[in-house]
Amino acid sequence: MSIRNRLLLSYIAMLLVPLILLTLAVVFVLVSLIGDIKGLYKIDIREGNPFTTIIQKQKEILDDIKQQAVKNPESLTDPEFLQIWNPQLQDINMGMVVQKNDDIIYASPNISGSDYVRGISAHYSVRIEGEQANFTVPFFLSDKYQFKFSDHSDGSVFFITNASPFGKFAGKYLYTLIAALLIILVVTNGLLTYFVSRSIVRPLKALQKATEQIKEGNLDYAVISESKDEIGDLSRSFEEMRGRLKQSVLVQLQYEENRKELISNVSHDLKTPITNIKGYVEGIMDGVADTPEKLDKYVKTIYAKATDMDRLIDELFLYSKLDLHNVPFHFEHTDIYSFLQDCVEEVQFDLNKQHISLELLPTVSTPMYTAIDREKLKRVLLNILENSAKYMDKSEGFITIRLIEQTDWILVQIEDNGQGVTEDALSSIFERFYRTEQSRNTATGGSGLGLAIAKQIIEGHGGEVRATSQLGEGTSIFFTLKKAQNTSQESEI
Repeated sequence: MSIRNRLLLSYIAMLLVPLILLTLAVVFVLVSLIGDIKGLYKIDIREGNPFTTIIQKQKEILDDIKQQAVKNPESLTDPEFLQIWNPQLQDINMGMVVQKNDDIIYASPNISGSDYVRGISAHYSVRIEGEQANFTVPFFLSDKYQFKFSDHSDGSVFFITNASPFGKFAGKYLYTLIAALLIILVVTNGLLTYFVSRSIVRPLKALQKATEQIKEGNLDYAVISESKDEIGDLSRSFEEMRGRLKQSVLVQLQYEENRKELISNVSHDLKTPITNIKGYVEGIMDGVADTPEKLDKYVKTIYAKATDMDRLIDELFLYSKLDLHNVPFHFEHTDIYSFLQDCVEEVQFDLNKQHISLELLPTVSTPMYTAIDREKLKRVLLNILENSAKYMDKSEGFITIRLIEQTDWILVQIEDNGQGVTEDALSSIFERFYRTEQSRNTATGGSGLGLAIAKQIIEGHGGEVRATSQLGEGTSIFFTLKKAQNTSQESEI
């Protein structure tokens, strides 16, 4: 769930949950209030609404008094007669006051002499026992009935409800509701804030810890998040960044290791011919070459070693430019069979002198066009053929070049019957400065850059290069070239 939806639900919950809990609290208060009312009023609340029951009983008593006032108003001056209604009035928390003209002639025992009676007198400006009463306590005048006595004097009957218990109940339950409301708001908002913030703060702290670890150089500290919100997306992006950063560092370390190895290999391959040149020059200076034949031999040897150094430097320079993608490729749409045929004719004579036969198979009648840089692809063929010739251990060697047409590619296979390569060494022959001859003798191993350069050039053509070999039987090197659809375009990369 997204953080936006989570906050929206939290906002809704902060509104609904307090309302639900407050409703439950109100129900609880009402139940408690009804219990208190049951204790105050002698009525059965199971009969229905207690307030309706109270009003109904009050009406019944008032109707009885009205009938009595019509039949015999003078009976309402008899205290003993009026007492018959006291039990019913007490059951509903009421009292009765009978007034004749300005004098109170009767008050129910439960309110007689109380401030309620004085309040009635004060409210109606009636004198009680010759004094003006002050209304000092709450009372509730439920009902009133006026009639005439036999002597035509004014008579009144008041029904008074004790209002103080209601004030007590109101204060008690009002405070309870206010306290419940405050507790509900505090607890609800606190819990919701805690759970929502925890789902946000905890993953942020995990990200902060991961950032500290990465800052300290620990790129193995992973951040795992299963949440589907924005922070989960951030955590996954952070983890992807960490993985790429770690890979970048590993690649950088590998580059550094390769650089050190390159310096070591170049130093070794340059030092050997330089040492030889230096030795032969010292021989000439010391007079060891005391005959024209020896001198000529020394000079030719020095020239050969200098040529090897020059070739090594050229190949190293070419490989470095290919590795940095600083060599432009000039592609031409070419019939690959005709191109290979020209290359075979160019090198066949030199290979024949080494008792190695070179053959191009099969003979095709339909041209197979591909986009190639002719000079660079020729360099690939020469490097592979030179490598095959160097490791030829048969008295009669052969090298066969085959063309295999595929749906979108042209596969070129160069197979020899040389000494072959071990399974362990097969995956390394395209690495720079790798030689199957571990002594690094340039007389047999060459510069160690030939196949590495061939791989870079083929990959520059968009193809792939690989090798298979059987130790003692020979080696096959394969590379692919993308088939071209037309023959009229040229391009330069």
